[in-house]
Amino acid sequence: MEILKGQNIQLAYDEKIVIDEIDFSINKGEVVSIIGTNGCGKSTLLKAIARVLNCKKGEIYLENSKIQDIKNKDFAKKLAFVSQNNEIPEDITVYDFIMYGRIPHKKWYEIYNEEDRNIVEWAIKICHLEKFRERKVMSLSGGERQKVWISMVLAQKTEILLLDEPTTYLDICHQFEIMELVKMLNRELGITIIMVLHDINQAAQYSDKIIVLKNGKKFKEGKPMEILNPQLIKDVYRVDSVMEIENNIPYFKLKGIINN
Repeated sequence: MEILKGQNIQLAYDEKIVIDEIDFSINKGEVVSIIGTNGCGKSTLLKAIARVLNCKKGEIYLENSKIQDIKNKDFAKKLAFVSQNNEIPEDITVYDFIMYGRIPHKKWYEIYNEEDRNIVEWAIKICHLEKFRERKVMSLSGGERQKVWISMVLAQKTEILLLDEPTTYLDICHQFEIMELVKMLNRELGITIIMVLHDINQAAQYSDKIIVLKNGKKFKEGKPMEILNPQLIKDVYRVDSVMEIENNIPYFKLKGIINN
């Protein structure tokens, strides 16, 4: 069942068009990765879906409603966005920060109740943050802070999670931990995941569908085994590669840069 779609999307910063005439369709329960070179519009497209950036042209729909017509609290109950530049107050603890995820579910005069506390405890447990609960968020490593953000989103109880380069700047261990967490959230909790990734092999391993952008346009869209191949890597990234397949998942070894 389709949960998100975009029709003839054009996005721009001032007069500079970054995304032009893109359509997309995302089904409920899918893991979708957006890949492409730096500056091709990956994060910009994610920001538009999250309502951080307005469309210059075209429309984005969430369950057949234009996203700009949905009330803020109702939108926050449906969709959450973890960006590259997450801002966290200096002195807030992990527990208190995750509790922020309950704000969309509260009226202005309501205080947190037992249900809110139970949901926060559940989110902490899902992300294995029990030993950090009283720590200041900013005292944690990058990978641990990323898990705190995801835990806060879980407490928000949304159906759709947007992740902008969730593994950037993390070491291999934390990258693997975050990607396995993403897989678990999708497979066990049914959360629809849309993420921007730089690592093609991560995208191939963890995605149901991949959207490839090039120069602000949609270059390819489909399942990893259907669209990923050495020619696409050459066309998009100007890199020669060799593709291997393991468990029906393509894996790429890069050989060298193509000089035009």
